[in-house]
Amino acid sequence: MEQNNLLLNVQNVSRSFGGLKAVSDVNIQVGQGELIGLIGPNGAGKTTLFNLLTGVYEPSQGKIILNDESIGGLKPYQITQKGAARTFQNIRLFSELSVIENVKIAYHQHAKHSIFSSILRLPKHFASEKEMTEKALEFLSIFKLQEKKDELAKNLPYGEQRRLEIARALAARPKLLLLDEPAAGMNPQETQDLMNLIHWIRREFDLTIVLIEHDMPLVMGVCERIYVLDRGKLIAEGAPSEIKKNPKVIEAYLGQEA
Repeated sequence: MEQNNLLLNVQNVSRSFGGLKAVSDVNIQVGQGELIGLIGPNGAGKTTLFNLLTGVYEPSQGKIILNDESIGGLKPYQITQKGAARTFQNIRLFSELSVIENVKIAYHQHAKHSIFSSILRLPKHFASEKEMTEKALEFLSIFKLQEKKDELAKNLPYGEQRRLEIARALAARPKLLLLDEPAAGMNPQETQDLMNLIHWIRREFDLTIVLIEHDMPLVMGVCERIYVLDRGKLIAEGAPSEIKKNPKVIEAYLGQEA
């Protein structure tokens, strides 16, 4: 892959916790517009890698470059401002806030009013609030949640909470969207709908997407390339057709799925 087409470049990244290397010397390159899968058995280091990419953890060694800028050591909100947004394996919504408030919070970093105009309740403040509400409703409409905009997030069914979390991530206007097990807890029809939705949002929002997922039909059905981790180390990379036949992957992971 040409270097000038890279959006995300993970170079020799490791992360240790005490004497344990959760991620060891990992190299991943993601081009603009790609849809990439990250798979591996439980404890392989997948979520730890996402946490490194989004500033939850700082690499023990190596570099993480997003859009030609090093982001290692930045805070999560700073990395979001640089263009990366994520969902979580365990849903993390503002459960006591309404559905629309959850989305407006994510969009707030793009608000055009200042603290000064908010305090004085100037016209610019109200215009910006109106824009945020309209944009939030657009995102909720995409995910068929507009009719539940005033419900508390905690009262949504599980599948709708998943969709709300993706809507909130998109409201941050990312260049890179990281999805951590988006199909977890979904039934087969919901998973199929999610597969179609991932394709659609990638195209509609001109996004680059990296997803962690245990649902192999989903991974093989949506991803163009797949990286495989095992015990913190990268053991394979390639197209879905190559990954299916890779002996190391079959031994470490896919054999468990049979």
